[in-house]
Amino acid sequence: MLTARYDVLGLQPGDRVLDLGCGGGRHAFEAARRGGVVTAVDLDLAELKHVRDVTGADPDVYVTTVNGDALQLPFDDGTFDRVIASEVMEHIPDDAAAARELTRVLRPGGTIAVTIPAWLPEKVCWALSEEYHAPFVEGGHVRIYTEMGLRRVLRDAGLEPGFAHHAHALHAPYWWLKCAVGPTNEEHPLVKAYHRLLVWDIVSHPVVTRVAEKVLNPVLGKSLVVYARKP
Repeated sequence: MLTARYDVLGLQPGDRVLDLGCGGGRHAFEAARRGGVVTAVDLDLAELKHVRDVTGADPDVYVTTVNGDALQLPFDDGTFDRVIASEVMEHIPDDAAAARELTRVLRPGGTIAVTIPAWLPEKVCWALSEEYHAPFVEGGHVRIYTEMGLRRVLRDAGLEPGFAHHAHALHAPYWWLKCAVGPTNEEHPLVKAYHRLLVWDIVSHPVVTRVAEKVLNPVLGKSLVVYARKP
């Protein structure tokens, strides 16, 4: 399930790609599959192991994994042609410093895709449960972004924000439901039923859900993606 669009990011074979806060490696794997020279960075060693396991199962895909901090990336200035920071900025208290660090390691003329939880779906989640976000969740979400707020952070870091879009509208009601019954309550029958729907959607790509998500994304998209360029 991808959030960033690689055509908008401008990814070309041979591009050096940083996937910051890579998690399970979904964006890193796809970038490598498209010919990118990918470095996946995360603080969580278990996530990096998962990335290695997943990419190691495909002989045509190779991803370098690095245990690193967004505020002190172990790379020289201008190392990367493309940067993806998916669902990570909302976890970092000093997001301005993280944006400056991402700008530093991006080459002039390079592009970045930053994805965050969109304002409306996130606002509902925070209202439904204090167990969804920090400080209850260690390392959880510390802020709710507006699009203008994220653009300001990127602009202040020296980037030129451009195109933006929403994604994953079908996931917003799922998280509202989870927050309503308790974010860790995976056994609630409604949560389990909705999860099966999402798995079916991801695996089968049925027309009905694709059309529904396309229509609903501008309003209910769980994620917002903003693309920016380094001058």
